[in-house]
Parts: sequence; structure tokens; C-alpha cells
Amino acid sequence: MPKTLLLSLALTFTGFLCLAQQEIPLYPGSVPNAKTSDVKETKRSDQVVLNVVQPTLSIFLPPKEKATGAAVVICPGGGYGVLVMKREGYDVAEAFTKMGVAAFVLKYRLPNEKTMIDPSIGPLQDAQQALKTVRQRAKEWGVDSKKIGIMGFSAGGHLAATAGTHFKKPVIDNPETVSVRPDFMILIYPVISFRDEIGHSGSRKNLLGASPKPEQVTLFSNELQVDESTPPAFLTHAGDDTVVPVKNSLIFYEALQKKGVSADLHLYTKGEHGYLKTPAFEEWFGRIRHWMNQSGLLTP
Repeated sequence: MPKTLLLSLALTFTGFLCLAQQEIPLYPGSVPNAKTSDVKETKRSDQVVLNVVQPTLSIFLPPKEKATGAAVVICPGGGYGVLVMKREGYDVAEAFTKMGVAAFVLKYRLPNEKTMIDPSIGPLQDAQQALKTVRQRAKEWGVDSKKIGIMGFSAGGHLAATAGTHFKKPVIDNPETVSVRPDFMILIYPVISFRDEIGHSGSRKNLLGASPKPEQVTLFSNELQVDESTPPAFLTHAGDDTVVPVKNSLIFYEALQKKGVSADLHLYTKGEHGYLKTPAFEEWFGRIRHWMNQSGLLTP
């Protein structure tokens, strides 16, 4: 094959990839709650990212003929210390597009006193800004503004649950009063609580510091923040998870039930933290597909 033709094909393929996944800055202007510092983002070979200071959204849109109008903002996990961008972000986003759901992978800021005035609200600011952005640009991206949810893994699940329970008090500049309430939550082996007997101490320390005030622990223990306006949720967890105890999902499910909020909870005997070997991706993700279909989210 002539070299010129090979080059042409390569450029065409590259262009297709750029159309399939576009990364945009999360904020159109300056990043709020930020300090000037010499901290720089780094990325490991396994697409785990550290020291995020410039948040972004990676956009995955389904083919127009498959689009259902549903959309989900995906928050990768990593204990508020790193972000597992591929396995808990890009790979899942691609799976959503195959079922007609637009997906937006959020590379959110990781709390750091060197880079933030108030590290405790930095990730939540980014989650709210992501929801606001998708809702504002819903028509452009073929999204139904009433079918925009949020998904999170592990500490990303804590962030997603925080977005679903703290939306009444936005922590971003929002003069247009765009709703930052997610229409649904999908929480995968999530950190929910910061209480000593339940929560994940590493996530709590990274977000709130080594000695958080009791009122901060209460505020960010999301099972204590549920009310009747909390969006419906899908949760899944493994009973043998020794990193984030399954009780996190149990107490959140119970809190939702007490307030009359619709929720699905799927537990697995084995899976540990991360679902690396079991359950299979198609098993637990298939449960999400079923739940979304039953909830009317996959109906155009």
C-alpha cells in the first residue's frame, strides 16, 4: 500500500477517535477555590492520574440513531488521592454509549492544601460544575435535561453520593440557577460514610484532613444527608470488600428507603474492592442496564 494512502487512512482514523472522545476544560474561565502552586498533574502508565489541578470532562456520545437522551457523569475512584481514569472512567463510558447513553468522564481535582483554599469542597465543586455543564449544553449533545445522572466508584462513589445529597446548597458560581441535582445516582462499591466504624479512613483524611471536626464528618457522611428529594439510586457492592465495607451501601440503601426514595441494591458474595475478577463486567453492568431500562431512562 502506498505511504500516502497509509498516511491518509491514519489521519482519518485519528480524526474519528477525536470525534468519539473529546476532552474539554470543566470551567470556561478560572478554576474556583484554587491557589497558585507548583503542583503538576502526573499520569502513570496504567492511566491512573495524580495531582489533578485542572479539571476536565471527556465526552463520549452515542450514535444519534441509538441515543436515548440519558446521560451520566462518571467519577472515577482512587481514595481522593488518585483517579483510576481508564477502568473506572473511559471503559465504562464506552459501554454506556453502546446502550445509547451519553457519558462524561470527570477528571476532578484531588484535594490538596497547596492547590485549594478549601480542599473539602473542591471535588464537589467539580461534580456540580459537570452536572451544570451537561444540563446547559444538553441540546448540543443530544441529552434530555431531565435524564442526567451521576456515577461513581469507591471514593468517586462518595463524590457522586455527595452530589446527590448536597445539591440544595451549590458550592459553585451559578447565577443562572441551573439545577445541579442529578436525576439519578449509580454507586459502585461506594464510600458513603466518614464515621469511624463504617467509613474509609483514607478518603476521609484526603478530603477533610487528619483531624476533621465532628460537624464535617457528619456533613460528609451521606447516609445522614438523605431526604425525600434525594434522587433514586442504584448500588452494588461485594460482601468481601475489606477496603470499603459493604455496610456503606447497606446504610445508604436503608436511608433512601426510610425517606421513600427508590433504590436498587445488588450484593455479591465475592468481588473484593474493584471487581477485578468477579463479578464479570457484563454481570454488574448488565444490572445497571436493566435498572435504567426499568426506570424509563433508556426510552427516547
